[in-house]
Amino acid sequence: MSDLSKLQKRQYADWLKRKTKSNGKLYSENTVGSYVSSLSTAPARLIGIELPTADIFEITSANQFHEMRLLMEGAENFEQVNIKAGNRAFQYALAYYEDFLREQERGYDFLEEASTTESIVTNNLVDLNDKNIILYGPPGTGKTYNTIAYAVAIIENKPVHTVLQEVRTSGYDRVLTRYHDYKENGQIEFTTFHQSYGYEEFIEGIKPKMLSDSDTDQSNDQIAYEIKAGVFKQFCERAQTPVIQDSNTYGIRQDPTIWKVSLGGSGDNSVKRDCFHHNRIRIGWDSYGERITEETDFKDHGGKTILSRFINEMVIGDIVLALHNEKTIDAIGVVTGEYEWLEEMDDYKRSRKVKWLVKDIRENIYHLNGNKVMTLGSVYRLNRITLADILLIMNKLNTSLSTAIQENGNNYVFIIDEINRGNISKIFGELITLIEPTKRMGQKEEIRLRLPYSQDEFGVPRNVYILATMNTADRSIARLDTALRRRFYFAEMMPRPEILQELVTDAGIIELSEMLNMINRRIEVLYDREHMIGHAYFMSLSEHSSLDKLGHIFRNTIIPLLQEYFYEDYDKIRLVLGDNNKSKEDQFIHAKQLNINALFGDLNGYDLDDEVSYEIHEEAFSRIEAYRKIYHNR
Repeated sequence: MSDLSKLQKRQYADWLKRKTKSNGKLYSENTVGSYVSSLSTAPARLIGIELPTADIFEITSANQFHEMRLLMEGAENFEQVNIKAGNRAFQYALAYYEDFLREQERGYDFLEEASTTESIVTNNLVDLNDKNIILYGPPGTGKTYNTIAYAVAIIENKPVHTVLQEVRTSGYDRVLTRYHDYKENGQIEFTTFHQSYGYEEFIEGIKPKMLSDSDTDQSNDQIAYEIKAGVFKQFCERAQTPVIQDSNTYGIRQDPTIWKVSLGGSGDNSVKRDCFHHNRIRIGWDSYGERITEETDFKDHGGKTILSRFINEMVIGDIVLALHNEKTIDAIGVVTGEYEWLEEMDDYKRSRKVKWLVKDIRENIYHLNGNKVMTLGSVYRLNRITLADILLIMNKLNTSLSTAIQENGNNYVFIIDEINRGNISKIFGELITLIEPTKRMGQKEEIRLRLPYSQDEFGVPRNVYILATMNTADRSIARLDTALRRRFYFAEMMPRPEILQELVTDAGIIELSEMLNMINRRIEVLYDREHMIGHAYFMSLSEHSSLDKLGHIFRNTIIPLLQEYFYEDYDKIRLVLGDNNKSKEDQFIHAKQLNINALFGDLNGYDLDDEVSYEIHEEAFSRIEAYRKIYHNR
């Protein structure tokens, strides 16, 4: 039994112990034990069925368990096994375990006593049916940290609490490793909003591009402008990309380039007939000979770029679309061979082997190609056409590629850190409607919009989740764009002082949880709850516990944060730190009365009141009582 199964079993037992019978009484230890024991042993004794696992406690999805429960209850010897368990304990245990799982999925907190290394919120779990989630709260509450667990749970189709359990039992690094693997695989993207972030970076924009010699057939580099997809549009396109099975019978490679090829020109012709019959593609420029070298002179006939594409850039496993006319293709194939020279042919001697998936069709791809016509150039990339488009065409033609290409059923998570620091209307533009779960692609109310620069139709796939964080100290949640607010689920993450360990020093003990709790209670009174200080600032003390380390945190993090909050109103900062109730040597901030006359001398009629100056008392950072008297006023 795995560690997670053991934890699930223990939590089920604890849940049963808190459950009451119809008469209001709790279940006895013996009854709880018989229920738990029957789930551990009875499934293996059922005959005539094949279970996905004999370890019931591996199942953490209520719907999956419901199907498994029906399967078990239909076993031919279920009644005998149930009776042998005593008082039909197996039957009741199955029903209760399903209830237990449903409560877990609703966010019931089974981790009441969090470990000191865990800073993940467990009492405010979200439903993963929510496609758009914002984790919000004061700074230092672990919002960005928690996106790791949320992202992994979404991608693995697990309730968040199961990943939180894994963090507790197996350590955070194990989950973090999977997070990085998914990110490397392209299933997770991370970006941070800021004041300069715009639609062009997020969706699409016009960007400058240096043209090389091969692009222009000229010796000098030139600047051109291209429409470039932003980070979110690229991510959505990636989420739509069908999954290509390894070693598929069609020979399609992972991430194939899609090429347009002209076979002897447009329409029907003898070259195209030959290509369809002999499973190949052919192009010309025969006068240059079989081999193209640096000495080849393209001055009179051109074709340098096209030949480079056909000979050097096209690779086995790429997809080719054969031109019929400027809007229509008449064949789709997969490149299966390297470049070769057909000496026996009279013309169009340059060739590559191809496996035709379909031929002699008439498929209009003008719309898929961004409302752009195809030119007579023999070979070039169709950058607007995606593998998903190819799959759509093949399905439309009733030509199945299911053994090679499958619809992408993986979940993808786009993480936006500090979402409220950006201009939401400027960044999202028309996308604000498209991110609604009911407006996603494949839904009944699906909406696609034409983008202003590329004129591409764009929609948000249903397998894309948006997970954002928001620091309430930067901007109040009430001031967040209303259109955004109603399209997101908001999960509040507040400081959790209770997870902090006490700091043990030679001079005594500092109760970090009490200290942080008192600081935050004072901030709430003097400012508001959105500017409390999070527990994450002190988490490093669990690994390197010392008074010097605590002093470093206060000197370089806590006091500068308070200075920002209170606009250097040092009287309030002193109240937060309890300096008003400390002896002078334990005060973090000293208040010093200024003698105006001594400072300026004769004021010549100016009327200035005596002022108070403030200075940081460095010695206090190394005094244990300076911290203890934050929460002990006497």
